[in-house]
Amino acid sequence: MRLAYHCSHEQFAPSELLALARRAEAAGFDAVTCSDHFHPWNERQGHSGHAWTWLGAALQATSCGFGVVTAPGQRYHPAVHAQAVATLLELFPGRFWLAIGSGELLNEGITGEPWPLKQRRNERLRECAEVMRALWAGETVTHRGLVQVEAAQLYTRPRERPALFGAAMTAATARWLGGWADGLITAAQPDQGHARVIEAFREGGGAGKPVHLKVQLAYARDEATALHEAWAQWRTNVLASEVLAELRTPGQFEAAAEFVTPEAIRGPVRVAADLSQHAEWLAKDAELGIDLVSLHQVGGEQGRFIDDFAAKVLPQLRNG
Repeated sequence: MRLAYHCSHEQFAPSELLALARRAEAAGFDAVTCSDHFHPWNERQGHSGHAWTWLGAALQATSCGFGVVTAPGQRYHPAVHAQAVATLLELFPGRFWLAIGSGELLNEGITGEPWPLKQRRNERLRECAEVMRALWAGETVTHRGLVQVEAAQLYTRPRERPALFGAAMTAATARWLGGWADGLITAAQPDQGHARVIEAFREGGGAGKPVHLKVQLAYARDEATALHEAWAQWRTNVLASEVLAELRTPGQFEAAAEFVTPEAIRGPVRVAADLSQHAEWLAKDAELGIDLVSLHQVGGEQGRFIDDFAAKVLPQLRNG
């Protein structure tokens, strides 16, 4: 199981994230992942750098692999998405992958277009995947459906077709993805709830395909600090996935999370000052046959997190 460091564009400026990505690679992390937002989840997070601009700089500044979760179909036209991916992989062969999901209104709503129901967004997502794959294969694409494409052709293409992961938080979505996505990315849930999502993906046709897991965690010098930082930064993100997809502004997220207590953060976020506890949680993830875990420290002191996990947690997992 490989371990990645997650760069949260909602929480840190792009320049700081670039330095952290380099530090994580130097410390021994296997890869780096990042978010792709137009808005942060709440005002306290305070950032929302452009992921694709940043990815070019980060790939140039490092030598490890990078992944991103993104949403084609509304904020991004799938042909432009396909072009961006193709360019990164022409520049940096074999070092970039992407996962696509149906998105959140928080980011996609900036276009002013109506926000479709979940089933319709899934249908649009599948169309986008087909368009992107056809363009990467060198086809001239005209498509008229939930997305419109007219005589598009990519002249700069990657040497190998990019792996196209699907993002899912529920078993139903994961089972649907199993039949057509090249892999799955999901997020850790309390009581190993993500195991059911992974099982559904494999039952739906994803057996043998790679699985990535994003873990939200809070690590600090002491438990109280870790819990407070998780609550201060990430309490807007412990709402149900259906809610996360439908709220429009950071202010609405803050209002929805007004009654989330610090103790309610435990579970959705793995809170512990004890490194052995984090290692134990990750060892259980490894038993699920996960290929890569992306570690997202939702609190502060990112440098301390990188150094301490690289020194104590990563070796423990790699040595069994």
